[in-house]
Amino acid sequence: MTASARASAPASIGNVGVGFDVLGQAFDAVRDEVVAHKEERTGVRLGQVSGLMTQLPENPMRNTALRAAQAVLKAVNAPFGVRLDVIKGVPISAGMGGSAASAVAAAAAVNALLDKPFSTPDLLAFALEGERASADPPPWDNVMASLLGGLVIAAQLDPALVKPMPVPKGVTAILFHPDAKTETQAARDVLKPETPLNTAVEHARRLGAFTLGCAVSDLDLIRAGLDDILIEPQRAFLLPEMRDVKAAALGANALGCSFSGSGPSIFAWASNEDADAVQQAMADAFKSAGRGTRVYRAPLESAGVRLEPLEEQEACA
Repeated sequence: MTASARASAPASIGNVGVGFDVLGQAFDAVRDEVVAHKEERTGVRLGQVSGLMTQLPENPMRNTALRAAQAVLKAVNAPFGVRLDVIKGVPISAGMGGSAASAVAAAAAVNALLDKPFSTPDLLAFALEGERASADPPPWDNVMASLLGGLVIAAQLDPALVKPMPVPKGVTAILFHPDAKTETQAARDVLKPETPLNTAVEHARRLGAFTLGCAVSDLDLIRAGLDDILIEPQRAFLLPEMRDVKAAALGANALGCSFSGSGPSIFAWASNEDADAVQQAMADAFKSAGRGTRVYRAPLESAGVRLEPLEEQEACA
């Protein structure tokens, strides 16, 4: 009987508006799942693909799940290979961390097949290598959030210092995925390499206010900080209705609203009392723009990667 393991990883909100490449938030509204089957032949292979997609690249260099799995096997010089079945629940090119979720789930599933598995935090390096198939260098925000859950900060890259952050109680994340696509690398390519000093100072002020607000659960500080003046203005043209949707959210008392990652999805944080009104206001703005959307909601305390029970046919695959 071939040993198998199944893992799932959540969608994520990259940057969390004000924290470009520094903050990430797990968003457990949808998940990717990967089933890893141990095989005698070394290397990694793609098995069945289901869910939102039925085809993915079979070349590990172009597939985040395969590349992450390959990195885990290489790290331990594994004498076996794996076949991965991928169940896509997170849309790709949506700003919801779809590529990161696949990489994280694959790393965790393959890790579960090892005699001496790595700890969950130690899987970060392997998941990042998987994410490199989507963007090079790989952004950390979606990967670390999908792996660890909740709100996460990359305090240092080399050596890695990634830590979970407190989140305020009674706040909900709302995300709208419009019928548009944005490739991560293309969205990064539009960014200017230099920033005016006054913009840098104001951005630092907002990031400081936001992180302190989360730490002490001060919604006024969060509201003051959750406003991206650094990256969002450079990407706003990618979704023409962004400005109106954000204005609608803030008008309904959202704590903040911005692109999720590189977009085109837009997220907002809102108190539980205001969440319905904020969601409706954003929906109306999208409707007025003639843009179809799908809406998701998840708690700020969303869980990260986890192992899942195998179905009977998977255990015997």
